[in-house]
Amino acid sequence: MSYNKRDEDAGEIGLFYHLDKTTVLQEARLFNNSPINARKCRILLTKIIYLLYLGEPFASKEATDLFFNVIKLFQSKDTSLRQMMYLVIKELSGIAEDVIMVTQSLIKDIQSKQETIYRANAIRALCLITDPSMIQGIERILKASIVDKNPSVASAALVSSYHLFDVAKDIVRRWSNEVQEAVHAKSASSSLSSAASYMTSFGQANQGPVVISSSNISQYHALGLLYQIRQHDRMAVTKLVQTFSGSRGSGFLGGSSGSTLRNPAAVCLLIRMACKVMEEDPSSTVRIYELLEGYLRHKSDMVNLEAARAICEMSDVSMKELHPAISVLQLFLSSPKPTLRFAAIRILNKLSLNNPAAVSPCNLDMENLITDQNRSVATFAITTLLKTGNEASVDRLMKQISGFMSEISDEFKVIVVEAIRSLCLKFPAKQAVMLSFLSGVLRDEGGYDFKKTVVEAIFDMVKFISDAKDAALSHLCEFIEDCEFTKLSVRILHVLGVEGPKTPTPNKYIRYIYNRVILENSIVRAAAVSALAKFGVHVQDVLVKKSVRVLLTRCLDDVDDEVRDRATLSLKLMDHEDLAGAYVQDDATFALPSLERQLVDYVNSPLANDKQFDLASVPVISKSQEEDERRRQRTQDIMTPSLSTPTPTATAAAVAHAGMAASPMSNSLDQQAVYAEQLAEIDAFQSFGSLFKSSSKPVPLTESETEYVVHCVKHTFAQHVIFQFNCTNTLNDQLLENVQMVMQPLDDAPLVQVIEVPAPKLEYNVPGVIYVAFEQANPQEDLAVGAFSNTLRFDVKDCDPTTGEPDPEGYDDEYQIEDIEWSISDYVRPQYVSNFTQDWESIDGQLELLETFALDKEKAPSLKVACSLILDLLGMQALEDSALPKNANVHTLLLSGIFLGGAKVLARCRMTFNNSTGVAFELAVRSEDEFTSQMVLSAIA
Repeated sequence: MSYNKRDEDAGEIGLFYHLDKTTVLQEARLFNNSPINARKCRILLTKIIYLLYLGEPFASKEATDLFFNVIKLFQSKDTSLRQMMYLVIKELSGIAEDVIMVTQSLIKDIQSKQETIYRANAIRALCLITDPSMIQGIERILKASIVDKNPSVASAALVSSYHLFDVAKDIVRRWSNEVQEAVHAKSASSSLSSAASYMTSFGQANQGPVVISSSNISQYHALGLLYQIRQHDRMAVTKLVQTFSGSRGSGFLGGSSGSTLRNPAAVCLLIRMACKVMEEDPSSTVRIYELLEGYLRHKSDMVNLEAARAICEMSDVSMKELHPAISVLQLFLSSPKPTLRFAAIRILNKLSLNNPAAVSPCNLDMENLITDQNRSVATFAITTLLKTGNEASVDRLMKQISGFMSEISDEFKVIVVEAIRSLCLKFPAKQAVMLSFLSGVLRDEGGYDFKKTVVEAIFDMVKFISDAKDAALSHLCEFIEDCEFTKLSVRILHVLGVEGPKTPTPNKYIRYIYNRVILENSIVRAAAVSALAKFGVHVQDVLVKKSVRVLLTRCLDDVDDEVRDRATLSLKLMDHEDLAGAYVQDDATFALPSLERQLVDYVNSPLANDKQFDLASVPVISKSQEEDERRRQRTQDIMTPSLSTPTPTATAAAVAHAGMAASPMSNSLDQQAVYAEQLAEIDAFQSFGSLFKSSSKPVPLTESETEYVVHCVKHTFAQHVIFQFNCTNTLNDQLLENVQMVMQPLDDAPLVQVIEVPAPKLEYNVPGVIYVAFEQANPQEDLAVGAFSNTLRFDVKDCDPTTGEPDPEGYDDEYQIEDIEWSISDYVRPQYVSNFTQDWESIDGQLELLETFALDKEKAPSLKVACSLILDLLGMQALEDSALPKNANVHTLLLSGIFLGGAKVLARCRMTFNNSTGVAFELAVRSEDEFTSQMVLSAIA
């Protein structure tokens, strides 16, 4: 296998087609020949690598025999053969036994001064075959290699050390000085060899003229390893950024006067470290911004882009601060290099999601990119313009997009349609133009994902743009006439059944729906029958009802039993309006995450299988809530920017905080199921029974920048309450042990502390949990409410910030945090009901409690804010979209919930707003249990 005679390309299929492992193992005897035939051995080694990369299994004995045959090639002086030998050694080291026997040969190659070409490869192989417990034996060799003047040797040692860090942290941390010296190291002299020197002499035993690498890539590797060693020491990382930021960092904590980083990748890594410092220390934002702004003028395009991206992703960045980064990106938009254009437009596209005004000065340059030969660049340009353009530019953009769509793949078409989907809601007056475009691409060729995206965009227009509803439904009717995707047909039929009866002329959709009954498969036919049933129930026109009844009667003879059953049920429901309300008009659905979790627990529990699954225990939400949650998650995935940092994952504190974020009802119900599972694993709480409610939003009891960050989650049981304190230690020089929470009631609340579960220890940035449980003294007559003072009490041990090793002795300390309140809302669980009026009237009016309250303008400057406050105070579920007032002066808030013990409670809040006095409201509460009504009413009083 040589450059002069390429035997591996012989034949139409190739040399290694039908390669057999047994034959290759037999050929391994070739390695024993003397003298060694370098060319034949290289071909054989290539076959071995080929089999290993294909995943061909090698038995341990086969791999061991092969390994010891291969290492006989150490006596060869052929450069390319030795390269292949090192590669095979590394691949076989995980399978073969006794691979440690080759250590001395590798060390000899590493220490060779004449054959420098082998040293880097020998270092990689040595680190891979050495057991973690024996790393100390090669420590001296690796430390010397890290500071070697040959860049390929230094890089090999640094990258190998990076991989060793996971298995030998304490040893690698001791190399910090050598690694820092490698960052500062100057380029190698002209007399030294480098990686480039032997790539040009591949296959030759004697080395040619030496070519020195000028990339300084070892700086990048050294800086990455240095960060890996110091990443848990906030001050050390800050100092790292200060040291290597050079003259650009003179404003950053008094940075040094000259930069030592010459490799662009290393500078990019430094920028990410600076972003990490800014993320953890908001007070450094101004100094970090000055550093990033300086890197916008760096000679490397890579650094310019990284600095611009970091500035664009800063939180709360002003237009003035964005201007330098936008100017740099605008220059890159006209670059002749496609990679630079792509990188720049992608950054601008992401920025336009939440700050379109800042990107709008680049609109002219982006319009020129619409015709870019690189379709990826053109796609990003189109979608960015759709976000930054004004209403007047919509027609021109849509015309350009129409000719552009046929030239791109489905993946890019989806991105464009998503952007148009957002534009529809932004400029509803242009709905006719955009609906015409969407209907056009719906008729074009495309896969399921693309067609689904277009259909969902039209669904949004039906739901949010009333003027477009009729035209959009008509386009959907035409699409299902020739739709090849069953899933899409079913979804469209469902939307037609829901929205069609609300239109002025519902009968025009019935023909399209019935055509599906005649022409489609059984799944679509069943969906069409259900859609027809909705017309029969919801439309009051007698002629329409008669037509639907005739069509449903014809479906009774369908060959599929599902279609026949649905038709029979629908005909019965049309005769009984009360049943129709329960089965057709019902807008309720189960919270699917909670349903899934409970079903999994039911299937996996042998004891639970003895009884029927309790569907009543699954929380119920409205279908609109479910759709809103899906839309919120989709929007959040697109719009949430994240600062890129050198670490692949977020810190533990950030993860814990993210888990504490507020979420909509369906999401919080799933979180409650997680809490229930965690509490059930603690033996001390086994006797408390089932969990009634967990607070949806953890309460912060400290500032996020303090030494110890604490959030509280409240759990309600039938006769017990549990406070869960999620704690994070943000000090890297302290270890907290036996962490307890001392709680003292500020009022005479009838609660008795019965259990405390302390956190055994709190390491730096590793979340810990403390539980404190109280028992209700008399839950039948008086439910406890009140506030508690809280004090963290713990043993402190000072520790080394670098190694995390604590001192043997410690001392007691405590930390005061904010009070926590237990209120009536903690006894109420939100509960969705599909028909508030019916449920309200079903409860005896004699049980209604009524009272009038007021909120001043400071607390409630609008009805929307007042609704939010009342929801928080009562802990109930807003119904019929009443949480968002449609009138600025008068509003009625409808609420529903389940009180501790299982009693249903409903509330109606009639509100008025006055600019001078604020909000006045009348709260009426109904429940079959008078005690429940009194408790709910007292939450406001």
